[in-house]
Amino acid sequence: MVRKVVQVIGELLVTAGVVLLLFVAWELWWTNIEADAKQSQAVHGFAKDFAGPLTPAAPTAGAPDYGKPVVAQAPGHGSMIGIMYIPRFGPDYSRPIIEGTSSDVLDTLGLGHYGSTSMPGAPGNFAVAGHRQTHGAVLDNIHLLVPGDKIYVQTNDGYYTYVFRNNQIVLPSRTDVLLPVPTQPGATPTEGYLTMTSCNPRFGAQERIIAYSLLESWQPASAGPPQDIAKQVADTRGKG
Repeated sequence: MVRKVVQVIGELLVTAGVVLLLFVAWELWWTNIEADAKQSQAVHGFAKDFAGPLTPAAPTAGAPDYGKPVVAQAPGHGSMIGIMYIPRFGPDYSRPIIEGTSSDVLDTLGLGHYGSTSMPGAPGNFAVAGHRQTHGAVLDNIHLLVPGDKIYVQTNDGYYTYVFRNNQIVLPSRTDVLLPVPTQPGATPTEGYLTMTSCNPRFGAQERIIAYSLLESWQPASAGPPQDIAKQVADTRGKG
């Protein structure tokens, strides 16, 4: 009788182990496949409808002055703001930026924009969130950013170039990273910030890793893309 009970318990433990392995495989593999497909479709759809040229403007003697950045109104929840390109993450890295940070956005559509923060180009804090290991793993390599790395945001209005400054590990309760001037309550912003947030460590969620960047420049869609991402911008037309 005891032997039979031990055998049954052993079989249940094996079954539980198999179920757990299948769940881990689904979480770390299948969710990435599903999310990658939907994100690629979103990027392709945006690129297909983008009105600007896909080649950079001819070089000039000095840096062109395009005036103050155009700042769009935030779209409705689940709508697309644009595309983010991060060369440090590889030559094929292009991810959609979607309004909202609820699970329906982050688990499927890519980078989610915190609705309480600024839009690209505006003085203040343009803040986005993204998963690190599942659901497309859009910020898996956030820890690899090096000061001086360029991060590009493409919207229907043009291209916004941010320069990575530093990262910070904080507890999930640290919502001050989303302030107009990150971590500085009451401060009035005079610059444009890009703040990216994700879970830390890579396979956990006990902390948050925060990457801060500053707006360096912008150019309208009519000027074509920055030279560094011209090929990527053109390649997005072929995604789908």
